[in-house]
Amino acid sequence: MHAKIPVGILGATGMVGQRFIQLLEHHPWFEVTWLGASERSEGKPYAEAAKWRMKTAMPKHIASMMVSSAEPKGAPKLVLAALDSKAAAHIEPKFVEAGHILVSNSAALRMDADVPLVIPEVNAGHLKLVESKKAAGKGFAVTNPNCSTIGLVMALSPLQQKFGLESIFVVTMQAISGAGYPGVASWDILGNVVPYISNEEEKMEAESRKLLGDLGDGEISMADFRISAQCNRVAVEDGHTESVAIKLRRKASAEEILAAWREFRPLDGLHLPSAPPQPVIYETRPDRPQPRFDVDAGKGMATVVGRLRPCSLLDWKFTVLSHNTIRGAAGAALLNAEIMKAQGYLG
Repeated sequence: MHAKIPVGILGATGMVGQRFIQLLEHHPWFEVTWLGASERSEGKPYAEAAKWRMKTAMPKHIASMMVSSAEPKGAPKLVLAALDSKAAAHIEPKFVEAGHILVSNSAALRMDADVPLVIPEVNAGHLKLVESKKAAGKGFAVTNPNCSTIGLVMALSPLQQKFGLESIFVVTMQAISGAGYPGVASWDILGNVVPYISNEEEKMEAESRKLLGDLGDGEISMADFRISAQCNRVAVEDGHTESVAIKLRRKASAEEILAAWREFRPLDGLHLPSAPPQPVIYETRPDRPQPRFDVDAGKGMATVVGRLRPCSLLDWKFTVLSHNTIRGAAGAALLNAEIMKAQGYLG
């Protein structure tokens, strides 16, 4: 057996950091050897520093591991980052400058021209942006999209490939876990819908066009479809539900669209540990997908689509569901690290 690759978790005490630790506990390729967090956690055993919120037990070897400061010194080459955007904006560049390979869940670097924003099933080719830095022995960052963007783009990508996209309208109903712990105050969310999530709509619109854009001459040209997003916070624990309407560049039947989703398996043969065998699952029951029943599809890594039907304003409309803290956060970054290993970017 080959030795596992050491991995550091930056922002280890937060909800996404905890999800990283949970997903990596029995990972065949990676092993957590370093935990970084804020000054108030530095120097403490992880069990003391973190208020564990996962539904599985804290791994014993992690519980006794000492938490380091959020600085590059002492961290392994590969770092998975789970910082909030404000902290990430000044901490993440330090790790890149120190020569680390940073796989980030934060929005801080996502739209930088030289930073790949990646969903492995959608645009793994964008990783070529870092090849010159890798060849020069420099550090680099790779990011995954916003939790609301990733489910949408997973559903859109096979349609973009087959038929082209002209216009997209999406309304989200986003789980409280997307706001981190302790999330949204109960007085604000129970029996209520909050029709505003700071910068969420702008992220969805910009990130979708970057993810589905083309890489050429060392830069990404944004996809030329139009997209409008409206984002809402609802009283759901995990799982972002999205109502989507699209106009295609080439007309397609329902059967052709369903076939595009069903046949969308671009990672087949790579044997990535976190990749779902069926990335987009179509649910035929008329009242599905629902977070309560469908959020864990593909171990939380699949996007579930349902209710495909004609749209009287555009062409087609449907419902999308994805797990926001697994596929939309830690699981997405972990899968990015896996495809980077498979393609030699961690060597």
